[in-house]
This record gives sequence, C-alpha cells and structure tokens, in this order.
Amino acid sequence: MPNLTEILEPIAAWFRSLGVPEPIVHWGHPAMMAIVIFVMATFVGVTGWRSRLTEDKEVAVHSRNSHRKLAPWMFLFMMLGSLGGVLSLVMQHKPILESSHFWTGSIVLILLAINATISLTKFGGNRSGLRALHAYLGSTALCVMLLHAVFGFRLGISI
Repeated sequence: MPNLTEILEPIAAWFRSLGVPEPIVHWGHPAMMAIVIFVMATFVGVTGWRSRLTEDKEVAVHSRNSHRKLAPWMFLFMMLGSLGGVLSLVMQHKPILESSHFWTGSIVLILLAINATISLTKFGGNRSGLRALHAYLGSTALCVMLLHAVFGFRLGISI
C-alpha cells in the first residue's frame, strides 16, 4: 500500500518542474495561511462573538451576517491551504505525518467541519445549546490555530 508521500509525489514533481523559487516553496504556505489565520479567522471569531454579546440588535444582525459570509470562505481557504502545506512538504522531500504542525492543522479542520455541520443544521432548530457549542468550538479552533502557527514557524525554520 503506497503512503501519502508516494501518492502525492507525482503532483509535487509537476510543481517542482515549474521552477518555483525555493523561498516560495518554503515560505509561500506560511505567508498565505498567516493572512487566513490572523486576518480572516480573527474577523470571523470577533464577528461571531460580537453577534452573541452585543445588546445592540442592529450590530448583532450585521455581525452575524458578516460571520455567515466570511466563515465558509475561511474554511475553504484553510482546507486548500492544508493541501498546499502538504504539497510543499512533499516538494521539499520532508515527512508529512511526523509533524505536530500537520496534526494541529488536521484538528483545526475537524473542529471547523463540526462547526459548519452545526451551522448547516441551523443549530438544530435554533437551540441555544448548539449555538453555545458552535461559539466555543470556534474559539477552540482559533486557539489551536495559534498553536498551529507556532508549530508551523518552528517547522519552517527547521527545514
């Protein structure tokens, strides 16, 4: 049974054949994902909590709408970014599954997928418990994202 690296190697070889400069291969994923985490995810988290905590109805509605519009895009960019990060490691001939950065990224995607599912069910008929779970799972995902960024930086400077 081939391992993940062997499966992805033909794709990585194709990208290598494009002659992408090494600094882009090495630091492109971290640069793009830093924007997603520190800008998009922060915005999504802040608007989500603002919609829950504010007493101003207009601000709550605006924040909830902003959260709804950007959260799916953030999730999509994180999924695509994880593919880019894995391919970057394969392109650099580095192991994938041995990295704590890989595992924290996977945990973030799982938490966000659970949150998306909760949201898509309309919070189980607008149940306050599921709304609270959504908020705290999202906040947990944000905290894991910070740990993920630290692990990613450590990985980047080590290879």
